[in-house]
Amino acid sequence: MDIMKYIVEKAIVLIPALWILGSFLKNTPNIPDWTIPWALLVIGIIGSGFILGWTPDGIVQGILVTGAAILGNQLMKQTINKN
Repeated sequence: MDIMKYIVEKAIVLIPALWILGSFLKNTPNIPDWTIPWALLVIGIIGSGFILGWTPDGIVQGILVTGAAILGNQLMKQTINKN
């Protein structure tokens, strides 16, 4: 499944932004790993809301870009570690 065909062009900028933010959160002491995807989800929805408007489509785009950022990170990490 190609998730990128569901993400609108204006929202694509959020994917690397969320990926970088997730890396910062991962390296921040006292932030549990399980909270990082939830924080990114909230930020992704807020970011897409500002870019696309506070509509159901904007919220769905926030969910999709967050999913793409987390999936991309995990694919890279699992490929490098191969564990």
